[in-house]
Amino acid sequence: MRIYDRKAAAEYARRWALSRNPAYFDFSALGGDCTNFASQCIFSGAGVMNYTQIFGWYYINANNRTPSWTGVNELYTFLVTNTGNGPVGREADLSQIRNGDIIQLRFDGERRFSHTPVVIDAGRGTPDTVLTAAHSRDSLYRPLSTYSYSELRAVHIIGVNGE
Repeated sequence: MRIYDRKAAAEYARRWALSRNPAYFDFSALGGDCTNFASQCIFSGAGVMNYTQIFGWYYINANNRTPSWTGVNELYTFLVTNTGNGPVGREADLSQIRNGDIIQLRFDGERRFSHTPVVIDAGRGTPDTVLTAAHSRDSLYRPLSTYSYSELRAVHIIGVNGE
């Protein structure tokens, strides 16, 4: 397993948080772009996709991608169960989060997690000090504490399998 480039992931997040990289389709009008953006950031730090049909993690174009590239819960499942190529993560306490990791949020009245901000400044690992970048409701340096979430899960990228 090789090292995940956290600096590259966080720099990508800062660069594209308030705009769109034209290399990727904008899913904002199709349910949201947050996890597409998070996947772009993770790819920037990982450099490796997993081209396994359905259960992998890749993006070729809007019509040729895996559910995990754009789906909140699917990305979580991929990261924490991946044994093939690509990034590998684990659920962690907020205090263990580092730049380039992701947070997933569930809001009141929702059965599933529905938002994936990217950590760009882990601060002291508290909701007031963890700063994020996200798409859908575009934000840059947004404190985690400013979201009205009912539950969060933090995913720490521990490394990258493959090339």
